[in-house]
Amino acid sequence: MRASRLLSLLLLLQTRGRMTATELSQELEVSIRTVYRDVEALSSAGVPVYADRGPAGGYRLLDGYRTRLNGLTAEEASSLFLAGLPGPAAELGLGEVAANAELKLLAALPPEPRSHAARMRERFHLDVPGWYRGSDEAPFLSDVSEAVWDQRPLRMTYRRWGPRDVERLAHPYGLVLKGGSWYMVAAADGGVPRTYRVSRIVTAEILDGRFERPGDFDLAAYWEHYAAEFRARMHTAEALVRVAPGIEDMLRYTVGADIADAALAEAGPPDEHGWVVVRLPIESVRHVSWLLLRLGADIEVLGPPEVREQMATAVAELAGLYGAPRD
Repeated sequence: MRASRLLSLLLLLQTRGRMTATELSQELEVSIRTVYRDVEALSSAGVPVYADRGPAGGYRLLDGYRTRLNGLTAEEASSLFLAGLPGPAAELGLGEVAANAELKLLAALPPEPRSHAARMRERFHLDVPGWYRGSDEAPFLSDVSEAVWDQRPLRMTYRRWGPRDVERLAHPYGLVLKGGSWYMVAAADGGVPRTYRVSRIVTAEILDGRFERPGDFDLAAYWEHYAAEFRARMHTAEALVRVAPGIEDMLRYTVGADIADAALAEAGPPDEHGWVVVRLPIESVRHVSWLLLRLGADIEVLGPPEVREQMATAVAELAGLYGAPRD
């Protein structure tokens, strides 16, 4: 346990540079006193760790010092071959680079981790997009990727949902792959960061010069906040429905597992026939009616009235279509 922690401390200093004892304790989830002891142990083992005094001080390694020790376990090495995602890497123009890196990693691993990694590659495959949906066609993805990496301004024509395309001068901060679609997070025309679907970029031109990327911008935190806001904007109302027993899996498939599980968890006790009443967040009357019609007579909409009326109208139309035999 301690050997693993000492290695983690060494690699943190090697990758991040100077770090304070407080920062190290937070990263390693140990006390500051433990950090002091671990640093002393590294120094005793010949690792050139130095302490800088003052407000901007902390621990650092001797300039130019690098360790070749990586300490990868067999399981950790195996996980790297699941993290490669060859499809997205190829879309970013990094397919050959990723393949070469994989070969070098395999060659550098000791026999046992190498064997685990090879079996992982042979027996597991990641296919990111969902069924019945391919990845977006994003012809300018490589341009966006280059602009993100080099912090270069991007002049683009973007197809909005509105009646016409718009011109934007964007400072791309990052790329996100979500459900087979690429999204660019960028500050456009001097504004705050916004999200753009890369497949909707009609033209793109990388401009000369560089922009300053905010040092405190956290792409993962931004995306988490954006996704939460997106779900809140989508679901602006609720539908009250009765759900028959035994169709929980179909409900999850129809409205989404997270929504269905949250609704079922808050449902009251079942009635004498096993039906439960749940509240489902909805996007629109038409959308929720289209979704719930898939469940047939195993679900009953109690409200709001417009959703129930929409369901009744659809059922009546279906009865008229299928009820009378054709001549």
